Amino acid sequence: MESDVFGPAGLRAREIASAVRGGRLRAADLCRRTIDAARGLGEALGAFNSVLADSAMACAQEIDRRVVSGEDPGPLAGVPLAIKDNICTRGSRTTCSSRILEDFVPPYDATAVTRLRAAGGVIVAKTNMDEFAMGSSNENSAFRLCRNPWDIERVPGGSSGGSAAAVASGIVPAALGSETGGSVRQPASLCGIVGVKPTYGRVSRYGLVAFASSLDQIGVLAADVADAALILSIIAGHDPLDSTSAPEPVEPYVSLLSGDLRSVTFGLPDEYFVSGMDPEVERLVKGAVERIGGAGGRIVPVSLPHTRFAIPTYYLIATAEASSNLARYDGVRYGLREPSRTLEEMYRRTRSAGFGAEVRRRIMLGTYVLSAGYYDAYYLKAQKVRTLLRRDFEEAFRKSDIILTPTSPTPAFRLGEKTEAPLEMYLSDIFTATANLAGLPAISIPCGLASGRLPVGLQLIGDHFQEPALFKAAAAVEALLGPTGMRPPLAAT
Repeated sequence: MESDVFGPAGLRAREIASAVRGGRLRAADLCRRTIDAARGLGEALGAFNSVLADSAMACAQEIDRRVVSGEDPGPLAGVPLAIKDNICTRGSRTTCSSRILEDFVPPYDATAVTRLRAAGGVIVAKTNMDEFAMGSSNENSAFRLCRNPWDIERVPGGSSGGSAAAVASGIVPAALGSETGGSVRQPASLCGIVGVKPTYGRVSRYGLVAFASSLDQIGVLAADVADAALILSIIAGHDPLDSTSAPEPVEPYVSLLSGDLRSVTFGLPDEYFVSGMDPEVERLVKGAVERIGGAGGRIVPVSLPHTRFAIPTYYLIATAEASSNLARYDGVRYGLREPSRTLEEMYRRTRSAGFGAEVRRRIMLGTYVLSAGYYDAYYLKAQKVRTLLRRDFEEAFRKSDIILTPTSPTPAFRLGEKTEAPLEMYLSDIFTATANLAGLPAISIPCGLASGRLPVGLQLIGDHFQEPALFKAAAAVEALLGPTGMRPPLAAT
C-alpha cells in the first residue's frame, strides 16, 4: 500500500509513536489536526458519535511533557485512536448508537481502553455503529448514517462502520471495533483496510457493552497488518476483571512478521465460494490465492461442510443472548426512562422508545427461541450445530495452517439497498460468522478493487491462539499483493 494514504500526516501508528518519542513530532499538534479532521471530514462521513477534544488535547500535551522530561510515553506515544461507541470510556458518553443509552457516561474505562492509554495512545473520538452492534451496514444507528469514504452513497459495513470509515479516510491510523459475527472484518473489507478479530478470550471484554457474550470480542482496524499487530499486542492478555479472558501468553506480534509463504500451508474451502457471490469478489480472491501459490505457499483443499448452517446458527445463538443481555435496559437502573403510571407501562414505553427496529426484531427472535416449548428445537439445536462447526475447523487445521476465504460476498452496497430485506443483510456475514461461532482468530486484508473502485477483502483464519502464525502469514500475503493504490476519494489531507 502507499505509505502516504492512512493516518494523520500520512503516517502509520508505529511511525507516529516513533516520531513523538524521538521529539520529531509534537503529540499536541497531531492531536489538534486529528480533531479538526474528525469535525470536518468525520462529520461528512458520519463516522463519529462524539469527538473528545478536551480530554484528547490534555492527554497529548501530557505526552509531550513526558517526552521533554526524558520519559518514554509508551509504544503508542501520541497516536490518535478512535473507539467504537460500545466500548466504555471513563467520563465520555458510550451510547451504543442507541437512544436508550444516549446520555450514558461510564465511570470507568474498558480494559482495552485502559491498556491503550497506558501505552501512550490518545483517544480522540467515539465512532458511529449499528445500534448495539446489530447490523452489517451501519444503517441502524439511532443518530446518523455512516458513509463509505470510497463512495458516500454506499455503506461502510457494520457494525463497526464508523471505526472503519475513520481509518480508511485517514482521520486516525487505527481504531477499536467489536466483533460478534464479522463486525470488524466485514467493514474492513468494504473500506479497504485491515481488520482483525482475535481468538475468543484473547482480549478482555470488560467494558464492552454486551450483545452476545459467547461471541463478542474487541478487535482492531488499522492501515496495515503491522499496525494491527502492534495494537492487538497491547490490548491482549488475561484480565482478572473478565472471567472469560484466557491466561495465554501474548507475544510481541510485530517482531514476528518477517518470513515468507513457503513454510505455510493454506486451506481453501469450496464452501466459501457460493452461488450468489459477486463474481468480481470471487475473481479477486481467487487471483490472490493463485499468487500465494505462485509465491510458494502450499494450497490444499479443505472441507467445512457445516458452513451452510452458519447463518441460522449464528442468528439463533446471538439473538438469544441479546434477548438476555438487553433485558437490563428497563428504565429503572440507568439509561432512558419514559414517564409512566405503572412499572409495566414504564418498561414497555422505555424499551419501545429506546430501541430501534432491528434491535427490537432481534430481541423478539431471541425471546422466542428461548421460550418454553422452543428452546430444544431452536437454541439447543443451534448450540449442537456450533459444535459441528468447531469440529469442521479442527479437521481443516489438521491439513492446513491458515484457511483462506473471501471476507464479504460483495463489495460495499448502496445505502438503503438491503434495509427492507433483513435476510439479505444477514447474509453479509456468511463468511465471517463461522470464526465467531468457533472462537477462532481471523483477519481481513485488502486484495484489490472491484469495478467502481470498491475494495475487496481476503480473509485469513487461524487456529485457536495462533495469532502469531496468523499475523506472520497475513504480513507475507500483504507484502506479496503489494501496493494497490487504495486511496479513497474522501481522505484526510
